[in-house]
Amino acid sequence: MYAKVIVDITHEKLDKVFEYRIPSELEGVLQVGMEVIVPFGNGNRETNGYVIGISETCEYDEGKVKEILRLAEKRLAIEGKLVALAGWMKENYGGTMIQSLKTVLPIKREEQQKIKRYVRLCLSQEEGRAKLEEYLKKNQRARVRALAALLDNGVLEYEFLIKKLNVSREVLRALEDQGVAQIESEHVFRNPIKDRKQDWKPVDYTEEQQNAIDRFREDYLKGEQKTYLLYGVTGSGKTEVYMEMIARVIRDGKQAIVLIPEIALTYQTVMRFYKRFGNRISILNSRMSNGERYDQMMRAKESGIDVMIGPRSALFTPFPNLGLIVIDEEHEPTYKSEQIPRYHARETAIARAKLEGASVVLGSATPSLEAFYRAEQGEYEMLILRERSKKQALPEVHTIDLREELKAGNRSIISRKLHELIEDRLEKRQQTILFINRRGYAGFISCRSCGHVVKCPHCDVSMTSHKGGKLVCHYCGYEEQEHAVCPECGSKHIGGFRAGTQQIEELIKQEFPQARVLRMDMDTTKEKDGHEKILETFANEEADILIGTQMIVKGHDFPNVTLVGILAADLSLYADDYRAGERTFQLLTQAAGRAGRGREKGEVVIQTYSPEHYAIQTAAAQTYEAFYEEEIAYRKLMGYPPAEQLLALLVAGEDEKLVETACEYLKKYAERVNSNWVGVIGPASPYVGKVNDVYRKVIYFKHARYEVLTDLKDKLEQYIEVNSGFTKLRIQFDFNPMNIF
Repeated sequence: MYAKVIVDITHEKLDKVFEYRIPSELEGVLQVGMEVIVPFGNGNRETNGYVIGISETCEYDEGKVKEILRLAEKRLAIEGKLVALAGWMKENYGGTMIQSLKTVLPIKREEQQKIKRYVRLCLSQEEGRAKLEEYLKKNQRARVRALAALLDNGVLEYEFLIKKLNVSREVLRALEDQGVAQIESEHVFRNPIKDRKQDWKPVDYTEEQQNAIDRFREDYLKGEQKTYLLYGVTGSGKTEVYMEMIARVIRDGKQAIVLIPEIALTYQTVMRFYKRFGNRISILNSRMSNGERYDQMMRAKESGIDVMIGPRSALFTPFPNLGLIVIDEEHEPTYKSEQIPRYHARETAIARAKLEGASVVLGSATPSLEAFYRAEQGEYEMLILRERSKKQALPEVHTIDLREELKAGNRSIISRKLHELIEDRLEKRQQTILFINRRGYAGFISCRSCGHVVKCPHCDVSMTSHKGGKLVCHYCGYEEQEHAVCPECGSKHIGGFRAGTQQIEELIKQEFPQARVLRMDMDTTKEKDGHEKILETFANEEADILIGTQMIVKGHDFPNVTLVGILAADLSLYADDYRAGERTFQLLTQAAGRAGRGREKGEVVIQTYSPEHYAIQTAAAQTYEAFYEEEIAYRKLMGYPPAEQLLALLVAGEDEKLVETACEYLKKYAERVNSNWVGVIGPASPYVGKVNDVYRKVIYFKHARYEVLTDLKDKLEQYIEVNSGFTKLRIQFDFNPMNIF
């Protein structure tokens, strides 16, 4: 028997299958997905590899084929279907097969199991009391304590006897040797979800919700696996629809994966699912310990749970009988990986569902243009929820022109209208959310005399001012002290653009000293469970105002929030990115949707310098279709996704000249092999041209058909592999990038 093995070396020239003979002791044991130790290279050095196939025949000279040495210790097998998914990811997103395999294996190694021990009485009550008398006569007090407790309870936790009754391990071993008691052990899975009381009650679905549920159920019973776009306004009850769909597949003994875009959404989402499904759900995220993550994977593999909830990596949960994948807030850019392979969770979920015979549900109040476009083309089935689940009205939106505020003499970042409404909510004991799309105590530091902006010496970006007088580069982490005078002209008129969450918090506390204020951003949620603590405090109405970045306006449901203030709404509107209008619209609409989800009507204040922009106007009117028509016309005119497909080729290296030369060669080669009229843009400097002393260039390729670009990618990979000049460079491919590099 022979095994096809991918060696654990991330190098393009070794990105191929090697064949090894399976030793007799591993025949019948070795399976696809297992990790093995193999001799590799001229020196036969021991190297890890993954088995991706097993065959009775050998395609190479049998005399030269080496033998697998042994199985890797404490490593997890990748399921066969996940190996196939890794192959699909390599083909569609570039990189090496080993990089794809490591991506689909979120837990790399077996972790130490958590063991719980018990002590069980082996004697009858009569025999036990006789033994107790014997211990009393011999004045063996520790044995008396232990046996008396066991006579009362039958079974006790080992740690209880040790710590509470002060019985030593030697005494317990002696009881076991005498046949009085038996020490038992069991493997206990770590559970990251705190056990909470279940109080789920059947839901009275709206007609639209019931129609969506019925459509899914009918297709499921027919054995039809589809991709659905559940497009529903904020507060329309998409989560209730997800749960009913999941309940349907669970009844058939299948499992479901629910992807959420932010760890911050885990708390509320998990509590809602826990009420419905109890401890048959689990979570997976980067804040969990290795042991917790390992245990959740093992619970999934052994069918110990039915639903896994988490961000992008939860997509690779090794469920044995996957029936449904739900992607909540599918429009979020966090579903696109920034590591090689640069996969998109939406497309990868659809690919996995095809391999597993499962369905996919994409949900959003502001669908990505790609998803809505495909639904219009008939590739996805559209399910629409136009009304809020409790028939609440959508919030009233006020658009404030900050230029007019300045003319009226208001230099504060809080407009007069917003100030008035915050006062009103505090009097009524209702809650307010203030959203700002910034992080840190202040923005960039600039000189008002000469215009000089303080930049990182290693990266082509401005430094950011933080509390304590520090300037920090958010790309490479470089720090230096703030300048008292401008380093360029010596002027004392140097300072920061004050628009950070910390500065907003201080301003609100000054303006509204009676308010209880919470701030939620990357800095206040660094600790484990940091998101949960802040959100639970706000949900319990122990704070009046919640200030934060994007994580506070995505998917949360706070019934007492009746006011949302959006500060500097258009900060993202003119970014160097063709998706800027789409992102701004989505962000504003999602933020507005947090208001008025309870009994009281909500209000929203959008503060902007560009009230005439269609993204601002359609967000204020909360009309997705009107925005879509404007945006898709722009995309078609410019040839941007989803109207056309886009492939980005990023080249990075320490030698600027070598990077430029490599880009010119790659561009010329692409033009030479281009027989399908692929458009070529660049090479050009990306948004950040240098990061941590590494220079970057990008080339874009455009075509209407995705498969034309994947074919071009394959040819470019082959060209890069056979030319040694590229070995000193890092080259990445990215299809339909979420960010302009």
